[in-house]
Amino acid sequence: MTGSMQRPLLFLDVDGPLIPFGGAPERYPMDVAGSHGNPLLARVDPGHGPRLEALRCELVWATTWMADANEHVAPLLGLPDLAVVDWPEPSDADERDERAGLHWKTRALVARAAGRLFVWVDDEITDKDRAWVSTHHPGAALLHRVDPRRGLTDEDFAVLDGWLRLR
Repeated sequence: MTGSMQRPLLFLDVDGPLIPFGGAPERYPMDVAGSHGNPLLARVDPGHGPRLEALRCELVWATTWMADANEHVAPLLGLPDLAVVDWPEPSDADERDERAGLHWKTRALVARAAGRLFVWVDDEITDKDRAWVSTHHPGAALLHRVDPRRGLTDEDFAVLDGWLRLR
């Protein structure tokens, strides 16, 4: 556990990690209860909800779905409403960061973590993000890239669980 006794944060993206983009369309049913007319929601694996809740962390949506993730994705996973990262308006620093290859979420997630241990699960994380976080974040952080063609896998959950158990 952290020195402040707070559980680590787990910043969770939706598109890619929870809604994989690979696989044949027939692999996913077209009419899923609760899909709200969005066929991509049929790709959400309800089994991920209990696995995410079992992790030793505080789950936070870090997605462009923002509060819609609580309305449309959380029920499919059996999750309660989660905290949501409110993305700041882009700044000149953000534009410079993006030109340098830094993900537009990176700076905001480090600010939201405010020194707490955190995991970031996304399909767009790069080594530039990892380097920036290691320089600008005082606590431990795991930036875990998920293959967007497959979404979260058993191997991903093993990495997340293993890292969090050591904290």
